[in-house]
Parts: sequence; C-alpha cells; structure tokens
Amino acid sequence: MKRCLPILLLACSAAVAADFQAGVAKVKITPPTPFWMSGYSSRTNQSVGVVQDLWAKALAVRDPQGHRAVIVTMDLIGLHSSVSDEVFARAKKQFKLNRADVLLCCSHTHSGPVVGLNLNVMFDFSAEDMKRVQAYTADLVDKLVNVIGDSLKDLSPAQLASGHGSAGFTSNRRKVQPKGVTMEPNATGPVDQDVPVLKVTSPDGKLRAIFFGYACHNTTISPRPDPELDFYKIYGDYAGFAQLAVQKAHPGAEAMFTILCGADQNPQPRGALDYARQHGEELAASVEKVLGAEMKPLRAPIRTAFQEIKLDFAKHTRQTFEDEIKKAEEAKRPDGKFRIRRAKQMLAAYDKGRPIRQTRYPVQAIRFGNDFTLIALGGEVVVDFALRSKREFPNENLMVIGYANDVMCYIPSLRVLKEGGYEVDTSMVYYGQPGLFAEDVEEKVFEAIHQVMAKAGAGK
Repeated sequence: MKRCLPILLLACSAAVAADFQAGVAKVKITPPTPFWMSGYSSRTNQSVGVVQDLWAKALAVRDPQGHRAVIVTMDLIGLHSSVSDEVFARAKKQFKLNRADVLLCCSHTHSGPVVGLNLNVMFDFSAEDMKRVQAYTADLVDKLVNVIGDSLKDLSPAQLASGHGSAGFTSNRRKVQPKGVTMEPNATGPVDQDVPVLKVTSPDGKLRAIFFGYACHNTTISPRPDPELDFYKIYGDYAGFAQLAVQKAHPGAEAMFTILCGADQNPQPRGALDYARQHGEELAASVEKVLGAEMKPLRAPIRTAFQEIKLDFAKHTRQTFEDEIKKAEEAKRPDGKFRIRRAKQMLAAYDKGRPIRQTRYPVQAIRFGNDFTLIALGGEVVVDFALRSKREFPNENLMVIGYANDVMCYIPSLRVLKEGGYEVDTSMVYYGQPGLFAEDVEEKVFEAIHQVMAKAGAGK
C-alpha cells in the first residue's frame, strides 16, 4: 500500500494542474504629456512628466467545463459606468463573456489621468481639453477590450493558489471630534492590513501572474508634497512601486494590483515620492513572503455572479440646490465653485423632470471551487464593508475588492454615514451626486452581497 502513495500523490497533483487554463496580457495606458490629472481638486496645471508608465493587465482563467473569468487591473483612479458598460458590452459581443465573468479593478492612484466622466465636477475643461480627455477615454476602452481578448488567446494549463500576508502602512484617516470628523490619522480607527494574493503558475512551476490587493488609498503624494513638482507627475503611487518590485523579483511574471476597501484609509507617512517607494517595497515584501510560504491550491469550478442594485439618496428638493448656490456664493468657501457646479447639475436634472434620487450599484462574486472568492464592490468603499464581509462569511477565503467596475462615489457604512465627514458629504460634490445616502445603504449592499455569494455557491 505504501508503494502506491507516491503514485496517488502524483495523480492528485496532475489533477490540480489540469484544473485550469490561464492567460495573461498587458497594455500601456500612460496618457500623453501634458495631460490633466485626477484625484485632487487643488491641481491647477496639467502633468509635467512620467515617473512610471501606467498599465492595464488582464488575467483570464478557464475551468474544464469551459467557465471563464477575466480580471482586469488598471493603474487608474476609477471608471465611470459609461466606460465600463461599453467594455462589458463589447466583451460580450466579441468574446461571449457574460457580465458576471469580467471584473474591472483600479488601483485608485491619484497621480493618473482624468478618465471620462469620473469625478466630473472637479473639472471645468475647455473644448480642446475635453476633446483630449474623450480621445484618451475612447482609446482606453479599445485597449481594455483588446487586452481581454489577448489574455483569452494566451490560455494554457495553469495552477492557481492563494494566500494572505499583511502590511502596516495603512491608517484610518477619520477622527471623530466634538465639532465633526477631521481627516487625519486615527490610530484607534478600523483598518484592514490583509494582503490577499492569487498566484498563477504553469504546470512546471513557472510563475506567470501575481494578483494582490491592499485596503489603502493610493495618495502618498498629497496636495502639499515636497517637492511640489512631483504633484504633477504621472505614476502609480505605492501600488506602482509594489508591482515593479514584485516583477523585478520574478522576471517574466506579471504583477497585478487592485485596491480593496480602503476609502477611509490613507498611507502613512505621506507627502513625498520616497514614501510611495517605501510603501510599495513593504507591500511587495509582504507578497513575496506569501509566495515563499505554502499557499492554498484552488480547484474548479469557476462560478461567477453579478447583481446591479439601486442605492437611494437622502431626500432633497429643488430648493436644496438653490440654497446651496446662495450659501456658496455668500460664504466664499474654498470648495464653493465645486458646490455651485454640482448644484447647477442637480437643478438641470430637476428642469428635465428627472431629479437624481438613486445611483446604480454593482456587486459581483467570482468563486474558485470552495477555495477562494472575490467579492467586488463598486464605488469608494469604506473598510467596514470588508470587515463585515469576513465576519458574515467566516468559512470563506475572501478577497473583498472596492472601486470595482464603476466608481460613482463613496459608499459609507451606516457608522460612517452617521458620523459624517468628507466621505459622506463633501466627496459627493466632486462626484456630481446630490448628497448623502439614505440610511439603508449598508444593508442594501449586504443583501446583494449575500445574493451573489449564494449564486456563486457559497455555503454549499
């Protein structure tokens, strides 16, 4: 009987290796220089140079039954639904991929280009600038569709495995004070230091792709950096440095990063390019530690699920925005021009008889057997959503992704909503949303999370 054991183990190993096919592809998405950058309303100039090129990378996976999933990562601030909807429609038409089978992830770098209508209130472009942004965005859509196709063409036998590390530079940035919530490091606020890692290797053990994430804003370059010139340079922030470091350690493999539920988290320290490099190297070291340890093999089948729901905003009237314009003009506050711009958009919607009462919201799950599950949530999701997901699915090996598929605004938990602050109120101005969410926002999202998890086979 003992003599049969090696043969049995070899057979099991071969079965795991044959479970999947995987394909990897990438395309450069660095904007032309100069170009308007996104993320900070305080920028008054276009980019002046490039520290790192920006990339879109695709990982396609197929199981023996032919089920497919494609994960696309981008060194971008986020996608508006007008962009992602077109990518999904073309992927369906060209590659027969269902909506649930494609996941679009962003790093949320604040040192990248303006993309389509994302954060549109932040900008008042000339006709020429708008034309350049539209041209970049149209080219981006073409590149995203093509990189999906290229990853599918690259499919070959592969093994998948997952593991978790940790990194300590993320910091809760919300401090509740008697006069309100300030944006500063809060050592007692909730954080998620998890670094989930998905490894893709060929049957001979060659590393092909490393997909990893972290719950922290890519805002190491803050609005008051030193030197100021770095504030106007294109690069991927700590996530860009992390990917470069992982790839340097593993030539030939592609490192793919996605931000997790880090909407209320900032890197510390911050304010200089060297800090971004420091954080990136720390994150890469965490990934390397996971790769060097025993990882959990993933098995077929691939199961995907998607649901789009509607999230309600708190009640508002036409008078709400007429008053906002008046107050902004009288107070002469720094964000006054943005509040006026947002209010005029809302009044225009009222004029058309279609005041904005809700926003679309995507929730997605991609599950590999009973071994590893991606929960992908749209918008800038605060850390509470990841922590609660892990509590409510204690037997699942989870990677809870934020900023996925459509970044329409911040998505607060009920706790954050009641506390108030930038994520709840001011940020909605820049996103062109009418204001606060209704208090059922968290419960609606979790109802959808449970539904897609059930459809993807969780608990079975």
